[in-house]
Amino acid sequence: MAKHIVTLIPGDGIGPETSAAMQKVVAAAGADIEWELAEAGAHMIESCGSPLPESTIDSVHRNKVAIKGPVTTPVGTGFRSVNVALRKALKLNVNLRPVISIPGTGSRYEDIDLVVVRENSEDLYAGVEFEEGSEGAKELIEFCKEQGAGVIREDSGISIKPISITASDAIVRYAFDYAKRLGRRKVTAAHKANIMKFSDGLFLREARKVAEDYPEIEFNDNIIDAFCMNLVMDPSRFDVIVFPNLYGDIASDLCAGLAGGLGIAPGANIGPDYAVFEAVHGSAPDIAGKDLCNPTAQILSAAMMLDHLGETDCAARIRSAIRRIYREGEVVTGDIRRATNSDKPAASCTEFAAELCRILEEDN
Repeated sequence: MAKHIVTLIPGDGIGPETSAAMQKVVAAAGADIEWELAEAGAHMIESCGSPLPESTIDSVHRNKVAIKGPVTTPVGTGFRSVNVALRKALKLNVNLRPVISIPGTGSRYEDIDLVVVRENSEDLYAGVEFEEGSEGAKELIEFCKEQGAGVIREDSGISIKPISITASDAIVRYAFDYAKRLGRRKVTAAHKANIMKFSDGLFLREARKVAEDYPEIEFNDNIIDAFCMNLVMDPSRFDVIVFPNLYGDIASDLCAGLAGGLGIAPGANIGPDYAVFEAVHGSAPDIAGKDLCNPTAQILSAAMMLDHLGETDCAARIRSAIRRIYREGEVVTGDIRRATNSDKPAASCTEFAAELCRILEEDN
């Protein structure tokens, strides 16, 4: 087995704990990974002036592959988001979120098996904004008035929603290629084209156009609000779902909630040249350093990373071990104990990782 050099960004909050657990499990699975440590998070602002140092970007440029723990994002003010900054710097246009039920997690459904494919680079997350009262906001309000495009209140903050042919074609094509490669049966495009005809309408038009190149895969589309209702009523109606950025962000967490929550939800951000795998939950600073967190999401993200690196046997062994530990239900963290209404003692993050390693070594 060839050695792989991977950038490890532990993050902040509980990130260092989930990252340490992930490293132990990956080693126990037999993967030969050399970790190159890089930092990001609120703790870097004082020393670097930014939560995302250039040295971290440089590390991913060298190694092509990274995995990161959760990073705190300020709400309302300050640095927008380390995650968004990474995606922009590395041109990671695809956010990939597989959602699969794991028996024993206390999830609302037992048979979910779907994949969220979210466009990462534009939409309302493009960062094109005008602060309330700024000259830019005033000029845009006046321009819209002159063009007959609509009346915007003078005390408005404004965010622009760009959706392009280029990005829409790329994300939908990725969704179809993914479905074809993994033998999935259907791709659904979610949108609000009935209202936003020039942005979401463009996305839907491109999705339909791309679908014609994949006649062997079923295609349909759902208006986003109807999609959310249909998803909650019957998740089995969906397989691979492709979204513009904002809807994909919201819907991916909804999908994760139906399958047991963000604590067990893996994710990846993928571009033409680089890939960053990540636990998608928050940094949970209230329990940081207490050894209470659930590292499953980051461990499953590592399994996605191993698939990406061609270490599919190691990835499969990790997923099998996770299914076993949840099925047996003896060594699981507090969030799972609460979700399953169990009065058994909860395992610490360290204990959970150690049990996973024991299972992996036993099955080796």
